Amino acid sequence: MFEFIQGKIDFVGPEFIVVENNGIGYQVSTPNPFLFSKSLHQTIKIFTYHYVREDIMALYGFQTREEKTLFTKLLNVSGIGPKGALAILASGEPEQVVQAIEDEDEAFLVKFPGVGKKTARQMILDLKGKLLDVVPDYFPNLFSPEQGERNAVASNHEFEEAILALKALGYSEKEIKKITPELKQEKLSTDEYIKKALQRLLT
Repeated sequence: MFEFIQGKIDFVGPEFIVVENNGIGYQVSTPNPFLFSKSLHQTIKIFTYHYVREDIMALYGFQTREEKTLFTKLLNVSGIGPKGALAILASGEPEQVVQAIEDEDEAFLVKFPGVGKKTARQMILDLKGKLLDVVPDYFPNLFSPEQGERNAVASNHEFEEAILALKALGYSEKEIKKITPELKQEKLSTDEYIKKALQRLLT
């Protein structure tokens, strides 16, 4: 229904961003909301997926059409809902997910929140051979830190925001506690904390 929304980023939180367009604020759930922190109060284009069920109506947003396409394909897998699909997009670089499906690597897929062996097998059955067309050459850099933007000084607040975002993606307290000592040794921005945490959670 909505291909994209072009508007000003009004708010960034652990679970969603708010995009203001013509006086209306659209709440948009994204894989890693803090990627948009650098665009706060700036006008951007975000590709959207309008999810409608009997008990929920929500907007999900993505930086590229390809990312949106991968999200919709994941939704077609039995056992994966919007929250699970967002966690998969946020947790691993898309080409790694595609490669794991193509290689039938269940051990990699079950590392995502909410993905057990049954769901991992279903992902492989449903998507193997159907995803290569949605992974363009630039996807490897989709979640990597931008060059020249690593001078942000981390604060307690930024670290806590990152932890909230990880919980919103479905990671447990136990999983998060395993990686917090390493994270606290570094001074990073919120989105960089999230990226580093997700890399550690998948190793």
